Amino acid sequence: QVQLVESGGGLVQAGGSLRLSCAASGRTFSTYAMGWFRQAPGKEREFVAGLNWSGGRVTYADSVKGRFTVSRDSVKNTVYLQMNSLNAADTAVYYCAVSQWTGDVVFTHRHAYAYWGQGTQVTVSP
Repeated sequence: QVQLVESGGGLVQAGGSLRLSCAASGRTFSTYAMGWFRQAPGKEREFVAGLNWSGGRVTYADSVKGRFTVSRDSVKNTVYLQMNSLNAADTAVYYCAVSQWTGDVVFTHRHAYAYWGQGTQVTVSP
C-alpha cells in the first residue's frame, strides 16, 4: 500500500523557517515527479513546488520563488521543502504528492498527481 507521510509543520513567527519532509513507502518513486501543494482555509489547493524524477528540474510558484527550496533523496524515497522568510500568506496545510506518470518533467497541476499525503499544518504568526 502506497503511503506518503509529511512532517515538519508547526507554528513559526514571520521571517522564520521550517523544513518539511515527505517520506514515501509501499513502492519506489525514483522515476516519478513529486510535488508540494498547499491549501489555506476557503481556498483551492495550489501548487507550491515540484521536481522531476532526478531532482534536476524544479519549478516553483511565483509566490515562493527565492524563499522555498524543494529537493529529494531518491535513496530514502523522501522529498523535502525548505521554507525560509515565511509570512502569514504561507499559512496553510501542506501536502506532498507523487505524479501519475514517469518522465523527465515537472507537473504543476494537481490532477497530474496520483498519491497524496495527509498534510501537515504550517502556521505563520505575524
